[in-house]
Parts: sequence; structure tokens; C-alpha cells
Amino acid sequence: MEPDGHRWSWTAVELLLLAAGTCTASDVVLILQKQRVKLRALEVAVEGTRREEQPRRYTAIHFRFTVTGVGADEAKARRAIDLSLQKYCSVVASLASDITITYDVTIA
Repeated sequence: MEPDGHRWSWTAVELLLLAAGTCTASDVVLILQKQRVKLRALEVAVEGTRREEQPRRYTAIHFRFTVTGVGADEAKARRAIDLSLQKYCSVVASLASDITITYDVTIA
């Protein structure tokens, strides 16, 4: 619930983006830990582009990762994100194969 007592209101397709973001975030955390990064924070923002015609499915998804931690660098972050998006994240793997998946990464 929001601080003012109102419930969050999400559509089913927005929840799909949320699932993709949380799935890949959990993978990235585990992979960075294996790379001996002392992670302090991981922020993931995700947005999608949908078709105009029905069914209004996603045609592209873009992630924005911000990684904060001792030992974190862009190469390690990109390796972790690539492994998640290409191999481990079952939500992303369940999406249609013609969806364009892109990301940006910032080391804070």
C-alpha cells in the first residue's frame, strides 16, 4: 500500500515488466556476489514499448540498472546482466523471441 493508504494499481502487462525486473535483479545480485562484489544497492527500472494494435503485447523492453558496491565495475555488471537476460531469468526467457531486450548500466 502507498503511504496515504491507497492501493497500488497495476495492470497485468505492467506486472509482467515488474516480474522481468525482479527476476533479473535477483540473478544479478547472486552473480555479482559470486564475482566478489560487496553490493550495497541495486536499482532496476524497466519500461516497455507495446504495439498499437491488438494484442497490445510488448515489442521492446529496456532495463536501467544502477549498481553500487565495493568492487563493482561496468564489466562485472554487464557480465552479470548479460548472464541473467540471456541464460538465467525465466521470465525474460518466457517472453516472445522477437521482443527486443536492451539495457543501460550505471556504476554509482
